[in-house]
Amino acid sequence: MKVLETIAEFRRIRTTLPEPLGFVPTMGYLHEGHLSLVRRARAENASVAVSIFVNPTQFSPSEDLDSYPRDMEGDLSLLKKENVDVVFAPPADEMYPPVFSSCVEVDKLTRRLEGASRPGHFTGVTTVVTKLFNIVQPTRVYFGQKDAQQAIVIKKMVADLDMNLEVVVLPTVREEDGLALSSRNSYLNHDERQAAPVLYRALMLAQGFWSQGERDAGKLRNQMAKLIGKEPLATIDYISISDNDTLEELKEIKPPALVSLAVKIGKTRLIDNVVLE
Repeated sequence: MKVLETIAEFRRIRTTLPEPLGFVPTMGYLHEGHLSLVRRARAENASVAVSIFVNPTQFSPSEDLDSYPRDMEGDLSLLKKENVDVVFAPPADEMYPPVFSSCVEVDKLTRRLEGASRPGHFTGVTTVVTKLFNIVQPTRVYFGQKDAQQAIVIKKMVADLDMNLEVVVLPTVREEDGLALSSRNSYLNHDERQAAPVLYRALMLAQGFWSQGERDAGKLRNQMAKLIGKEPLATIDYISISDNDTLEELKEIKPPALVSLAVKIGKTRLIDNVVLE
């Protein structure tokens, strides 16, 4: 497994990698969710590349860039076990030199949900992902459903800009109690960790009402809010039931509908979702 830090190094190696190439972009501190993407990439492609880059442009000044969990040594050990061919782990000034002044922006989809709560976040995501796609030149790229809006935005960007690659979105990987795996789970103390599955319980509540025939999105949002409100450590940022393609909020649920939420558990902001189909 080669570990590369510069774009020039990667481009030299890229010409030697057998096709097709599967690519998993990450911010590191890898967990089983990331590894499920790597394994799928390994199963479907002759070569596999993984990037590890904590992208500064998708964090606002008030967010956790400096404290975001990092473990390069542990990450590389995990990726080596998964037979990854190349890891691209550039420093920030390699991706964003002092003269850098461009961005890639997807309109409309990025104004809602995470985009409304975190202004500028998706411009950072789409810019760095475009750069990574240009550097890596993958055949297929792999993302997790946990970041549902991100996956929808990236699919739209790939289609709009005629990028010659396939976006593969894989199911959310969860703990036994339903908590979606996330690097930010490491921030939770014992009591917060016990409270965190309330997000999943709220999603399952909505799915249960849907299965029983409820189609009023407002009623589902209210029931989810009531359940989460019973958890003292939880503070709701948003609860959404939206069209799974446009992310427009629904009054009457028509599948496929994305039920998503962002909730602070203590100081840690967690997101999760399910799709009603």
